[in-house]
Amino acid sequence: MNLHEYQGKELLKSFGVKIQEGIVADTPEEAVEAAKKLTEQTGTSWWVVKAQIHAGGRGKGGGVKLAKSLDEVKELASQIIGMQLVTHQTGPEGKKVNKVLIAQDVYYPGESETSEYYMSVLLNRATGRNIVMYSTEGGMDIETVAEKTPHLIYKEEIDPKVGLLPFQARKIAFNLGLEGNAFKDMTKFVAALYKAYDSSDASMFEINPVLKTSDNQILAVDSKVNLDDNALFRHKDLADMRDLTEEDPAEVEAGKYNLNFIKLDGNVGCMVNGAGLAMATMDIIKMSGGSPANFLDVGGTANAETVEAGFRIILQDENVKAILLNIFGGIVRCDRVAQGVVDAYKSIGDIKIPVIVRLQGTNAIEGKELIDNSGLKVHSAITLQEAADLVKELV
Repeated sequence: MNLHEYQGKELLKSFGVKIQEGIVADTPEEAVEAAKKLTEQTGTSWWVVKAQIHAGGRGKGGGVKLAKSLDEVKELASQIIGMQLVTHQTGPEGKKVNKVLIAQDVYYPGESETSEYYMSVLLNRATGRNIVMYSTEGGMDIETVAEKTPHLIYKEEIDPKVGLLPFQARKIAFNLGLEGNAFKDMTKFVAALYKAYDSSDASMFEINPVLKTSDNQILAVDSKVNLDDNALFRHKDLADMRDLTEEDPAEVEAGKYNLNFIKLDGNVGCMVNGAGLAMATMDIIKMSGGSPANFLDVGGTANAETVEAGFRIILQDENVKAILLNIFGGIVRCDRVAQGVVDAYKSIGDIKIPVIVRLQGTNAIEGKELIDNSGLKVHSAITLQEAADLVKELV
C-alpha cells in the first residue's frame, strides 16, 4: 500500500524524523488558509505547492511549484488541483490530482550552503536483511545515479538481530561528508528513519531529497512510503490511510472478494485458482498467440460468488476478446466452479466474447457435464494444450 507524501511525512514525524512542515488542502481556498497557518507555525514567507499523487517525478511534470504570495498559492493550487499529472512513473495517461500539500520553504539563505542527499530503507532480498541505501546525489532519480555514477551510491546492511547500530548511523553521516551539528543531526535522522521503517512493517521508505539546510538542520523534504499489505492487520491506523482513488478500480473491486488481481495490457482474460497455475496459464496464452489481459487468482476456496465477481471484473476491460477459466480441483470442487460460470451467465446476461473453461481434479467430469448441458456458449477443454488451441482458434 502506497502513501501520499503528506501521509509519509506524518508517519516519519511521529517517530522523531525532522520534516519539511506542510498542510494538505483539497481546494484553492483551503490552500490559502493552509499557507497562512503554516506561516504562523514556522515563520515561512514562501510556500511550495505540491501535487499529491502516488508517483515520483511530480516536479518535472509541473506538479511542484513555488509560491511567493498568498495570491500565487491560490493561483497555483487552482492550476494543480484537478490536473491530469503525467510523470515518468504514471504512464502517458497520467493521474488526476485531488489534493495538494502546502509546504514551508526550507531553502532559505544562511551561514552555509544547502545540500541534498538521497536515502532509502528497504529489504535486500538476496541477503534477507534490510539496508540503508544513500547517496550524496540527492534530488536526482536514483536510477540515473546508479547508471552514471554507481560509486556514489552507498549501502549499509542491517543485522536483524541487533538492528541499526550507532556506529552505522555515524558511518552514513561521515560518508555524506557532514560535520558538526549537521553530522549529529544526520545520525539522529538515520536512527529515527530506520525505526519508522521497521516499526510500521514497511516495504520501503525513500526520502529524496534529504536536505541539509543553510543552518545545518537535516530535514525530509519528500517521502515515498510503501507499506507491506500483509502486515496491515497490525496497523489499523495505517490501513485507514489507503487512498482508493489512486488505485485501479478493478483491483479495488477484486479486493472486496479477496481476489488477487493485476491488470495487464493483453486481450485474453484469465481466471485461475493458484498463483503458479495462473503463471502457467499466462504462458500458455502467450504461446498460443494471445496476450494475457490480467492475472486473476480466485484462490483455493473459489465458489459461485467469486467466479461471478471475477467475470464481472474481467469484462470491464474492453480489450478482452476471450476469457480462459483454468481450474484445478484440489480443495475447490470443479462442479461448484462450473455452477459459478452458469450463474455468472444468468446474472450478467449474454456474454459476447468466447469463454473457454478447463476443469481438472475433484468433480471435473461433473463440472464439464454441467457446463456442456447448460446450453451456454462455453468451450470446454480437458488439457492445457486443448485450452491453448481454443485460444488460438477463437482470438
